[in-house]
Amino acid sequence: MLLEVLGSVFNIQITLFIILGVFTGICIGALPGLTATMGVALVLPLTFGMDAIPGILLLIGVYVGAIYGGSISAILLRTPGTPAAAATVLDGYEFSKRGESGRALGISTVSSFIGGVVSVIALWLISPQLAKLALRFSAPEFFLLAVFGLSIIASISGNSLAKGVLCGALGISLSFIGIDSITGYPRFVFNNVNLLSGMSFIPVMIGLFAMSQAFTTIETIFTPDQVTQKITKVWPTR
Repeated sequence: MLLEVLGSVFNIQITLFIILGVFTGICIGALPGLTATMGVALVLPLTFGMDAIPGILLLIGVYVGAIYGGSISAILLRTPGTPAAAATVLDGYEFSKRGESGRALGISTVSSFIGGVVSVIALWLISPQLAKLALRFSAPEFFLLAVFGLSIIASISGNSLAKGVLCGALGISLSFIGIDSITGYPRFVFNNVNLLSGMSFIPVMIGLFAMSQAFTTIETIFTPDQVTQKITKVWPTR
């Protein structure tokens, strides 16, 4: 069965659909605000007239390409194109400030390829166990997961613990907006029906990253000397 599936995948026509999907996904992911899920939703109507295997692989290519494409704007603009590229901002943009954007993009490309291959193999082998584990998740597990997230904030704050606590408090405060899941009472909606469903995670995260970079750009907008560097050392040799 595996050989039959591999024979279907490595067909010239299907391979072209995969390449087209990945290229489209990279273009979508590189634009801040257009997430991988949104890219799949945009391409989905194009697959209605296609066979099952080419259509599914096209959508998978769009999703995978968008996840990688988010690192391009994260490295070059300090604004993640997708939520998955948020961590890339921390180190990738530092490379860009040193004129090593090419090296950062190369590392991101190789890392995305290795991570994608390993993830597919892991999902293929342990997906039944993961499904059973997901069904066991309840309120205590979600609470511990939230505590773990707050501890991660404290660990990466370094010497700026106050800033980390402030950011964590800001995130918790934003989560209060919307209808209370227990009492059904609206909280901090200010008579705005658009806030009844709460603050969506993806726009808030991308917007906060973009705002910080916008403020930094405003501070340096009157700098007279601008040095343009060529992108070199794309392949990470060491």
